[in-house]
Amino acid sequence: MQFNDNTPLEIVLKAIFDPYKESVTDVETISTAMIRKGLINREEDIINDHIAFRTLGVPNLGIKSLEKIFLAYGYQRKDAFYFEEKKLDAYWYAPPSPKYPRIFISELRVDDLSQNAQSIIRKHTQDIVKDPVDALDFEKPKEVGEFFYQPLWEAPTVDDFLELGKESEYTAWVIYNRYYLNHYTISVHALPEPYNKLEKFNAFLEETGIVLNTAGGKTKTSKDGLLKQSSSVAKMVNATFANGEQMKIAGSYVEFAERLPLPEFQAMDKSLLKREHLREGFESANADKIFESTYDEQVKKTATYHS
Repeated sequence: MQFNDNTPLEIVLKAIFDPYKESVTDVETISTAMIRKGLINREEDIINDHIAFRTLGVPNLGIKSLEKIFLAYGYQRKDAFYFEEKKLDAYWYAPPSPKYPRIFISELRVDDLSQNAQSIIRKHTQDIVKDPVDALDFEKPKEVGEFFYQPLWEAPTVDDFLELGKESEYTAWVIYNRYYLNHYTISVHALPEPYNKLEKFNAFLEETGIVLNTAGGKTKTSKDGLLKQSSSVAKMVNATFANGEQMKIAGSYVEFAERLPLPEFQAMDKSLLKREHLREGFESANADKIFESTYDEQVKKTATYHS
């Protein structure tokens, strides 16, 4: 969340983050509560663990397209993930410097969906005959960041959105939001005690009025016990569909991560711990449940769909 150096990558990240922050009211609510509690002095003190994007696995789009942006600015592709039930593939990307967030990009396996769902998706994306990222000038980082909010295809009808949602709520979210930033992640382990423990921080969030994703439990823990994650539930936002139709749908959300020291560093003075001493990467079982922060079963806890 620190954009102080004005480097090309910082400019891109700021252009991605600012519209997201404006739309996701929980971002400011949480930051203000953290300042009031004395956990941080200003919003810029928050360390952003990672940001995430959702894509469609169709020609000229998907991971192979979107990753070009981050690779161009020094990120490195790391582990691959597969989510069988949700029909998704994903990779995470390590930043060129520890001061930048990790990147997580997921992709819908379109060919694994029903013919009906595939036809709706291809109806919207068939006119994209060239990779839109190839037209970007990486020496103009502000324009690159703004690309994430450009309409790559026409807005779907409400009927198409709802039809896709019956089979895959991930798909419905992407068909409307395109490359919109899905979430950013607060590094809980970087906060002062005792709020550097996710369970304690979750309680603080709920006291603040934040509704947490309960899929798989409020705290999702990796098999090795060294990565703990939770997330807010996406709030409903006004969406304008084809023909000017209006409906409220799930927006984006905020995630929270606690990375614990690797076994060889667990006796190390906590004040000396750096990123390289902590559990790295992601956990598929955790991520699988975090995806559901935009799913109806979660968002209905605070609102309901209506036209």
